[in-house]
Amino acid sequence: MKRKPKLFQVPHIDSIQDMIIKSAGKYGDKPALEDLKDTPVPKVSYATLLKHLLKFGTALRDLQIPERSHLAVISENRVQWCLTYLTSLCFNYVIVPIDAKLSTNEILNIIHESDASVIVFSDSFDSMFREKIRSLKHINYFISMDLLTKKDGFLSMVELISNSRGCTVDALPRIDARELAVIIFTSGTLGRAKGVMLSQRNLAANLIAMVSMMMIYPEDRFLSVLPIHHTYECTCGFLCPMYSGASTHFARSLKTVVDDLQQVKATMLLGVPLLFDKMFKRVYHAIKEKRVTAIIVPPLIKLTDIAARFGWKSSKKLVFAEIHERFGGHIRAFIAGGAAPDPMVAKGLRDLGFTFVQGYGLTETSPILALNQLDNFKDDAAGLPLPGVEIKIHAPNEDGIGEIWATGENVMIGFYKNEKATRDVFENSWFMTGDLGSIDEDGFLHIRGRKKNVIISRSGKNVFPEEIEDTLNRSPFIQESLVYGEDDPKLDEIISAQIVVDTEAFIELSEARGVTITPELINDIIAGEVKKANAELTSFKQIKKFTIRDLEFEKTTTQKIKRYLAFPK
Repeated sequence: MKRKPKLFQVPHIDSIQDMIIKSAGKYGDKPALEDLKDTPVPKVSYATLLKHLLKFGTALRDLQIPERSHLAVISENRVQWCLTYLTSLCFNYVIVPIDAKLSTNEILNIIHESDASVIVFSDSFDSMFREKIRSLKHINYFISMDLLTKKDGFLSMVELISNSRGCTVDALPRIDARELAVIIFTSGTLGRAKGVMLSQRNLAANLIAMVSMMMIYPEDRFLSVLPIHHTYECTCGFLCPMYSGASTHFARSLKTVVDDLQQVKATMLLGVPLLFDKMFKRVYHAIKEKRVTAIIVPPLIKLTDIAARFGWKSSKKLVFAEIHERFGGHIRAFIAGGAAPDPMVAKGLRDLGFTFVQGYGLTETSPILALNQLDNFKDDAAGLPLPGVEIKIHAPNEDGIGEIWATGENVMIGFYKNEKATRDVFENSWFMTGDLGSIDEDGFLHIRGRKKNVIISRSGKNVFPEEIEDTLNRSPFIQESLVYGEDDPKLDEIISAQIVVDTEAFIELSEARGVTITPELINDIIAGEVKKANAELTSFKQIKKFTIRDLEFEKTTTQKIKRYLAFPK
């Protein structure tokens, strides 16, 4: 029998403009956004955010920038990025967030493809734009977040806000929530850039549905570590707190996450599986270093499991308080997205008293389609469909696995200036995700992998490389891996793996055993780890060949491996 999500009553919003006006009125002087690094606008309350927004938008109007103009924004995560984004949507502009980690050519291409006429940027990009200004003739205004006054034709965001007369909320333009509001480019390659078009209605519908499944409270404090241009972080880690009256605090860097969690006393942390994998390995490594602790942890987990079944749900946090204090002591939930996390990591963190949930979605769906709930979850599932979202499995095989199709108010308008690409991913109102999955008897969605990554075994069965990679990556000696099908003259196609070893694990092994690290030792250890992984896999999924890489895989800014760059030529 299918489980239904337990839903909370949440306020209705028609648009992001509607959301920020209501939140400013309700939460006033409550903290909204904060930079943990020094910036010209380091923190704002809800009331101040709205005041800055109205002044910045009025300044843009005074520059004679017409409504529906496209504004590009590129910077590190910071308050001024959010201010630019919200101002654009409130003043009926179209915002184009750009990945700050892209190459110069990719950035220039996206600015060109997006038809942006204004660009707002941090100091990191000042010299690049000055150098390439001749290639950006259609940009009418360059607005720097860091300049304090106008300089050599580049405007100052701080000065524009400071000198603006501002306006009242009543003077804001009327928004058609179903019109184009955001263009997000999922690839920056010349001639191949694909811009996902989202409306304010897409975003508002996703916010309402998400928070109705997982309540966010005004007391919550989000630490933002993922790149904010990405829809997952933007919608879930920025807009969601704004909708709920919570606060967002921008981490200094990935290296300072633990210190920043402690400083902010964060209650919520959004991350990708790789981040949580590393956190989990470090926690258990610290436990193993203390031999006495390592011995008593398993029975303590069992005891606290029993206590939880009898209603003492806080027992784990009390018993493992030292571990919780390392992460600030206030974490209410770790939330994973961007890719499917290893269920063993989810269970391992939960065994220590951390609440861990995952969701599933795509940029094209604003982004969330399915979500686990704090007390209604499955570690090996992406979650239950959000209210208002329909999900079906198209052309399922004998195991119930097929392509995931979705429809709902959060599904994109289409791809910018690319009708063919839009037609290719829609069947009537159904969006074809390109992901393979199944729905179990309880209604939970399970992700099996990307359609284009599937390996067909000799027996004709589908092999999902992501499943095998999860198994491999559990090894303490393996940092990351990539599994793929490789042609073999004798066996047609075999399953192969490229493996990046965990340097720290081998150094510890060397010191513990008094042995020298050699290529032969590394190969022997990894061969043993592959053998262990194969023992957990059915015969047609087993790895027949592996190679060891010297360099980590090249990744996207959300830490997904760029598979097409890793395959042997």
